[in-house]
Amino acid sequence: MKEIAVLGECCPQLLAAPLDEDDAELLATGFKALADPVRLRLLSLIANAPDLTACSCDLEEPVGKSQPTVSHHLSVLADAGLITKEKVGRWVNCTLVPERMAGLREALAV
Repeated sequence: MKEIAVLGECCPQLLAAPLDEDDAELLATGFKALADPVRLRLLSLIANAPDLTACSCDLEEPVGKSQPTVSHHLSVLADAGLITKEKVGRWVNCTLVPERMAGLREALAV
């Protein structure tokens, strides 16, 4: 699978030309990560946190899920390049990657 680009050219435009296999995989990874209600809520919480960064300890209660479940969903978001994770002690700071979100949005532009 193609490595997730964070800066610069992120995603091809879906309607501009037929996608090759790598581009389709890149887009599908991002959209698949967004296709879960818990992950959407987590992403929204991170996007609305100061500096687009939230501690994983602050994400469990709002989504009503256990630490292992939240950790799994955060890993899916990170694997898709939508957030970055930085371990701080026993917790993880999660930061939104606006460029990746913009790339997915632009991929659907008509």
